[in-house]
Amino acid sequence: MKIEHVCLNVHDLESEKAFYVTYFGFVANQKYTNPKSGWSNYFLSSPTGGARLELLCHADVKPNDSPLFRGGPIHLSIAFGSKEAVVLLTERLRQDGYTVFSEPRQTGDGYFESGVLDPEGNRLELTI
Repeated sequence: MKIEHVCLNVHDLESEKAFYVTYFGFVANQKYTNPKSGWSNYFLSSPTGGARLELLCHADVKPNDSPLFRGGPIHLSIAFGSKEAVVLLTERLRQDGYTVFSEPRQTGDGYFESGVLDPEGNRLELTI
């Protein structure tokens, strides 16, 4: 068994895609728009493999208007291979105006990580 992809509901599809491509090196597929219901998505792949990230946008649905926006993942954890890479990216994101809600640190359960928010407030865990 493996995780194939994680899906995030987003409101600004293009901004979210740009964030993940710019800061994490994901490669986006061609945008798909469902002709019947109007939702759009991108699948983002990491150049180093692993699970993909799906960004899904229901343009006509507002937050909490639909069960589509209830619940969801707590955070997305992305590994960068070294403490130095985690620290550098955390600082780059801070300098570019993104919220760092958890400074780089060693956790009690064995991770070295930091926590940042993407443009729509989704929690990202940057780790080794």
